[in-house]
Amino acid sequence: MAFVLYAVPFFFLLIGLELLADRWRGMRTYRLADALNSLSAGVLSQATGVLTKVVGLLTYAFAWEHLALFELSEGNLWVWLFAFVFYDFCYYWNHRLGHERNVLWAAHAVHHQSEDYNLSTALRQTSTGFIFGWIFYLPMALVGVPPLVFFSVAALNLLYQFWVHTRHIPKLGWFEWLFITPSNHRVHHAQNPIYMDRNYGGVFILWDRIFGTFQEELDEEPVIFGVTVPLASWNPLWANLQVYAGLWRDAKRASSWWDRLRIWFMPTGWRPADVAARYPQAKADLRNFRKFEVPLGRGAQIYALLQFVCYLLAGVWLLAQGDTLAIGAVLLACLWVALGLCSIGMWLENRAWASRFELLRLAANLPLLWLAGDLDMLAMNAAVWSCLAGYSLISLLGLCLVRRVGRTGTPADRSEANSPPLAHET
Repeated sequence: MAFVLYAVPFFFLLIGLELLADRWRGMRTYRLADALNSLSAGVLSQATGVLTKVVGLLTYAFAWEHLALFELSEGNLWVWLFAFVFYDFCYYWNHRLGHERNVLWAAHAVHHQSEDYNLSTALRQTSTGFIFGWIFYLPMALVGVPPLVFFSVAALNLLYQFWVHTRHIPKLGWFEWLFITPSNHRVHHAQNPIYMDRNYGGVFILWDRIFGTFQEELDEEPVIFGVTVPLASWNPLWANLQVYAGLWRDAKRASSWWDRLRIWFMPTGWRPADVAARYPQAKADLRNFRKFEVPLGRGAQIYALLQFVCYLLAGVWLLAQGDTLAIGAVLLACLWVALGLCSIGMWLENRAWASRFELLRLAANLPLLWLAGDLDMLAMNAAVWSCLAGYSLISLLGLCLVRRVGRTGTPADRSEANSPPLAHET
């Protein structure tokens, strides 16, 4: 996790450079709401990861200590190289099954929901992947890859994948044959039928070539990004729950108990026959594809951006301090971050009650801080109280100003956004 923490400034530096490239080349690969939604999902993932990372840590360490067949030394370079390649092989199967089984897709779908494709999309990560993800890497523990090596190569694999989420880099010749590149990863994020469920590797494209899941990006078939049943929301919490909710609803509707159980592990998009007949789901027509968009005034957009910056800084602080905080403090911080990011998402959706929810969030700041101090979760001092009180007051003034000016450009834009659908197809 330390690798990710140190990489954060570089991530945002490169995002800034990509925005400049957008302007220079006359492209529009960013929309504010979509980018904030992707980044919010990333902040939520890292914040909750402070709590959930223990699942992967403990299971891997236990398997390595008690079940390892060989003793591999972290002091040997070949062990690191072997682990780097082996990790990507395990990642390929984790990623592939994440597209091919309902419950695994429920976790992974978050990363694919953006209808734009840019470097912010790389940071759009799941908060629930820890539930099953650890299983796929146990073979590394069984062959004796030390935990330090495993977690290091895992971080390096994740960092490599950042740069391939861009539309500004064309095909790279021979490099395309060996490694994941922006071109073949654009294919992976497409909802075009010819591209779907292809190019699963993290660093190496060789696995896809070996196991028959490779697809080249075609000039005659422009990529349409996103999922076939769109998220239609800017709420990062709903982004993580949407597919689970759809599966749960279909399971309840099924008349057969066997269908209620197996729906979770069936191929992605599978639904019980009786449920599919009574509640059909229409597929999107890509010939008339339109990205999800909610009209929002400039002032309201600036307010959302500034609020996100505050929560980004809070998320970075939590990532840096998480190992030193009491479990209660981490849990409270995660709830605070989740509440704030959800509020930003509702605001971006221009919900009729978003302003009231935002007022409630701001009013809860000081009581939550008092609770943390009263329970000895955090070291309280005048500076902390002053910063949070100042932030809440300035935010309240900004909220009042935006409400007075108007959140959207015209009265017709003030209608509540459509409710996001419950669905679980790729």
